[in-house]
Amino acid sequence: MGRTVRLPDDRPLTILSGVDLIVEEGDRVSIVGRSGSGKSTLLNVLGLLDTPNEGDLWFEEREVRRLGSGARDRIRGRGIGFVFQQFNLLPGRTALENVQTPLLYSGGREFWRRERIATEMLERVGLGERLATKPERLSGGEQQRVAIARALVRRPRLILADEPTGALDLETGASVMELIESVAAETGAALVTITHDPAIAARSNRHFRLAEGRLHALDAPIERGGSAAASSDAPPSAGSARPAGGVGSAGSADPAGSVDPAGSVDPAGSVDPAGSADPAGPADPAGPQPTDGVAA
Repeated sequence: MGRTVRLPDDRPLTILSGVDLIVEEGDRVSIVGRSGSGKSTLLNVLGLLDTPNEGDLWFEEREVRRLGSGARDRIRGRGIGFVFQQFNLLPGRTALENVQTPLLYSGGREFWRRERIATEMLERVGLGERLATKPERLSGGEQQRVAIARALVRRPRLILADEPTGALDLETGASVMELIESVAAETGAALVTITHDPAIAARSNRHFRLAEGRLHALDAPIERGGSAAASSDAPPSAGSARPAGGVGSAGSADPAGSVDPAGSVDPAGSVDPAGSADPAGPADPAGPQPTDGVAA
C-alpha cells in the first residue's frame, strides 16, 4: 500500500510505499521510526482517517477504498479506538461526559445505557471517584486514563496508540501501557503502538521500523537499551494470515510504480489526528474479503 500527497507547488511527495502489514486479532505490534518517517500517516491510514493512493486496505472483510466517507466513519467509530500523546479531552466536560461521547453515536441498549457503561469503564481504569471531575483538575496520568477509557468504551477490535506515554513520566507511562494491554486482552483487541521509546516498543510481540516510507520487520524484539536486533534496511514483512479482527496490508505499490504482490503499507509523515473519531453506528457491509480484520 502507498500514500502520496501533493505539495503546494504541485510536486508529489511519497509518504508511504510498498507497506505490507497484517495485524491479527489480539496481536501486539510496535512501530518505531524517526520523526517525519511516516508513522503518523501510517496510523491515519490504519485508522481510516486517510486512504491509500495505491494498494489495498481491508477492514473486517471490507475493502476500504470502495467505501464512502460515511461508511468509513461508522467502521472507525465502532471498530477502532485511538489513544494519543495529547489527550484531546473535551474541555469543560467531566470525565464521565468525555467517556460517554462515543456512545452518543451508538444505538439500542448501548445508547440508553451509555452513562452506566461509561461509569464502569472509568471504574475499570481506576477513576470511579473522579466521574464528575473536569480535565483541567486531573493529573496527566488521570487525563490519559480518561482518554483510554474513551477509546475503549465501545470495545473496539483495533486500538491505535500514538506515543501514548510521551507526555507522562516513566512510572506513570508503564502503568498506562499495562492498563491498555490488560483491557485489550480482555476484549481480544489488536493493539498497534507507535513510539520513540524502546522500552514501550519491547512490550509488543511484533516489531517494525518505519524508514523512508517503508515498513521493515525486525528479526527480534527491540532491546530495552534502545538497540534493535535488525537494521532498518531489512526487507519488508510479508504479512501473515489473520483469523478475525485485525490489521493487515494486502497489495501495495512501490515508488517505481510496480505493485508488490504481497502488498504493503508505507508510512511517511502525515498530520496527527486531532482527536478520537466520533463513532456513527455499526458499519455497513461492503463486499467480501478473504480474511476478517483490517488490511492495508
